[in-house]
Amino acid sequence: MPARADAKADAKAKAEARPVTESLQVLHWWQSASERRAVDLLAERLGQQHVQWRDAMVPGGSGIGAGIVLRSRVLAKDAPEVAQLNGIVIRDWARLGLLADLDQVAARGDWERQLLPGIAALIRPGQHVVAAPLGIHRINILFHNRALFARHGLNAPVTWPDFERAAAVLARAGVTPLAQSSEPWQVATLFETLVLAEGGAAYFRQLFQQREPAAFADPRLGRALTRLRGLKKWMGAPVRELSWAEEVRQVADGSAGMLVMGDWAKGELNALGLHSDRDIGCGAVPGTAAYHLYNVDMLSMLAERPAQRASQETLAAMVMQPALQRDYSRVKGSVPVLRAPDLASMDACARASWTLFATSPAGQVPSMVHRMATDETARDAMVAELHRFFLNERVSVADTQRRLGVIGRRPQDR
Repeated sequence: MPARADAKADAKAKAEARPVTESLQVLHWWQSASERRAVDLLAERLGQQHVQWRDAMVPGGSGIGAGIVLRSRVLAKDAPEVAQLNGIVIRDWARLGLLADLDQVAARGDWERQLLPGIAALIRPGQHVVAAPLGIHRINILFHNRALFARHGLNAPVTWPDFERAAAVLARAGVTPLAQSSEPWQVATLFETLVLAEGGAAYFRQLFQQREPAAFADPRLGRALTRLRGLKKWMGAPVRELSWAEEVRQVADGSAGMLVMGDWAKGELNALGLHSDRDIGCGAVPGTAAYHLYNVDMLSMLAERPAQRASQETLAAMVMQPALQRDYSRVKGSVPVLRAPDLASMDACARASWTLFATSPAGQVPSMVHRMATDETARDAMVAELHRFFLNERVSVADTQRRLGVIGRRPQDR
């Protein structure tokens, strides 16, 4: 037995010493502390497969900059081997023949059986699998600083009256009740959680996926806009343009009490040394407990570099390994895309997110802001219009509702 153990150790050492001979350039927009840890994890695991991760990070919290850079590089015949492409954007790239199919990798890894059904459908927008899914983020989360709430005798808000009462107490104590940035995508992210609270999942889909004209004229859209403007009084004045990571730090240090953000904020809080089961409360935005407003991190392989096909398939196969899914999600704040993940390794926030997504298909709601529900052209125009409404108090609810309806008009309705 000792001889066999020594032989195994020697074989392992030789494998680890084997030089990395292949490399993949990966274009993405992960730049915060927790996101960089997630990237480092992926790069380390890929290196163990003897493929080097060459980082191509483009700053920008919502990926707009990365999308622009990717399009320009593809036009210049200088595409990276791998790109972060979230949501229905992969459908458009696949239709143009720009993405390598991952059918063989998916078949060898039995992805159809391993993946949650909603994710399996998402990565196959046509006849081929064209993305490797990393993790699912829940967006409609209201975080709060537990110690701060305990100090002021507050409970986690479940309803909007609960929220208003807690916000008033915090404001009187000199604490900013709600951390919020004026950055366009962050304003729109808050807004879409309010649409979900006002109208539920079916209305949300009518508005942003189906883009039905009647949905844009619905009073529920007007009420969501009114609440968005009403929440400004709890954000401090003026509402500054901050990165989402800066807002997370405000909640962490107690200068702000609450934050509406996707659970990537939990990954950042963990990177700051806080834990959601102990330090930070993680509940649904009032009125949305039954819904999972989601975004999915995905990597797609560009088809321009056939010589790198083997390395691309190595990365895609690695992404679906249960250990990688577990470790990535723990760092990033997301939950695994698998039907049977390691639930024991998750905190309470993650278990609640995965369980809701896995057991309630009717409660799954694709984010408009994060490219899961709406094409990029309409999405970008809606985000800009919401930003205009948020910044300019003279812009009316009715006018914004009308303008959103024009933006959302489907070709058959024009």
